[in-house]
Order: sequence, then C-alpha cells, then structure tokens
Amino acid sequence: MELFIFISMKLNVQNETSRLRAVILGTAQSNGPMPTIEDAYDPKSIQHIKAGTYPKEADMIKEMDAVAEVFKKYDVTVYRPKVIEDYNQIFSRDIAFVIEDKLIKANILPDREREFEAIQYVIDQIEKDKLMILPEECHVEGGDVMPWNDYIFIGTYTGKDYPDYITARTNIEAVKAIQEIFPHKKVKAFELRKSNTDPKENALHLDCCFQPVGKNKAIIHKNGFLIESEYQWLVDFFGKENIFEITKEEMYNMNSNVFSIADDVIISEKNFTRLNTWLRKNGFTVEEVPYAEIAKQEGLLRCSTMPLIRD
Repeated sequence: MELFIFISMKLNVQNETSRLRAVILGTAQSNGPMPTIEDAYDPKSIQHIKAGTYPKEADMIKEMDAVAEVFKKYDVTVYRPKVIEDYNQIFSRDIAFVIEDKLIKANILPDREREFEAIQYVIDQIEKDKLMILPEECHVEGGDVMPWNDYIFIGTYTGKDYPDYITARTNIEAVKAIQEIFPHKKVKAFELRKSNTDPKENALHLDCCFQPVGKNKAIIHKNGFLIESEYQWLVDFFGKENIFEITKEEMYNMNSNVFSIADDVIISEKNFTRLNTWLRKNGFTVEEVPYAEIAKQEGLLRCSTMPLIRD
C-alpha cells in the first residue's frame, strides 16, 4: 500500500518586489475566437476589435513563453492554468491574489468563473483555512490590490454610476472586507478614473497607472487617479525623486504594468525604451520581453502573473 503525504504550499507575499519563488502565469493556449464588441471587457480590446488588430493566439503564446523562459532563468516555480478550450485565461492576476499567507479569491465578472476552476490543482495545495472567499457584494480583482509591507494599496471606484462601468472592478465593500481580514495593515484606497469607451482615460486597475519597483521607487500616471490628493499622497510616500512619471500614451501602452522578480530584477516590455533606460540607470536588471500583443487587451506583465511565494 502506497502512502501519500500531502505537503501544503506555504504562501508568502508581503510586497510587490521581494524575490519571487513561485507564480501562476496565465496561458494563451486555446484562447478562442476574437470576441464580439458586446463581449469585450474593456475599451482597448474594443478598439482593436474594431480596427481588425486584435491579437492572434499564436503571437500571444510566443509572448507568454518568453516570460516563462525568464522565470526559468531565475529558478522560479511556474504553475499554468489547465487549458479550457476556446477560453481567455491570460490574466491570472484577475482571479485571485495572495497577501501574506492567504489567497483571496476575487469576485470577478461571472463569465470568468471558470478561470478559477482551472487553477484548482494549485488551490488544492493550500491549507483550507488560508483560502479566503469574500462576501458576494464585494467586487475585487487582483490588479487593484497591492501589498506593500505595512500597507495594502487598493484601486477602487465609489461613484454612484459604478454599475454602469464594466471597467469598475473593485468596490468599496471589498476594500472594507480586506481591511477586516488584515486589521494590522494600513489599507489605503485610491479612486481610479474609469471610461468604458476611451482606453487613454481609463485605469482598468491600479496597476494600470501605478506600481512600486525596487525597495522605494514607483511608476505612476497622474491622470489615472480621480482625486489629485490621492495621487499626491503616493508621490510624497515614495518621494518625488523616486517616482517615474509616465505619459498618457505610456499608460495606454501599459508601462506601469511591469513585473518584479526581485527588488533589483524587473521583467519589462522591450518597447518601453524610456522606462527601461530609467530602470537601468537606477540599478535594475531589466529582462526585456515582447508583450505588445497581449497589451492590446488592456493588461500586461503584472496582469498575467499571480505571485504565490516571495522571500
């Protein structure tokens, strides 16, 4: 008789930049046909559907494989979702996120529930009491949630017209629920600018207009924030000299949506010339990959990765 010993995965994510050890990387395999305009989730995808420039599956597979190779180089354990036929499973950050030793299941758009089922084999390795499922009224996606040591930064939208925006993904109920789970953390919410029609005026998630890098630096786009004083709080928190301000065009191209393997190693899109130059000048190793096709769906490197373990 064989004896199977269950070894649970010890989740650990305290911030955005500590050394990565395990991650879920989405997949573009069997991504399905180009969606109709009615079925698209964001204005940038709609723009490319209309223009006939929506990304091809083969190109997106190549881009994601390039990221997988970088992870291999840095000895990171990579989990991929089980492939669901004709289904978009690229953006693994949307479906769940880890803070400390807990995995919080995101209450995402109902059409995307199957994406969570596709990572069930990873969930099964986590101790049951470490999996958090928020109440139904809490809407949240991982792109809006950033653990940063003593803080948790959360992008939200609290306007009365919240239900009218398919781009409004995290509500104030979710912010309150996360504060209750982590009472010892300072939860800081930021109102984001939303548009269903103009991708240059839409911060789909917090990581579409802001992200910490290194130990004390950040990439930011002022117009992504609806309230100037909240943007200013971040500038003051990190220090103006440590901030890289991106333009509206750079936000549109997802310059803030890079991904840290360590506090001195960042995966970035190869066309982000100005950003990558700044990062290198500030002592970072920049691993450049092609990701411009995936960016057409209003998501980039952080959106397609879900860290499980950082040192």
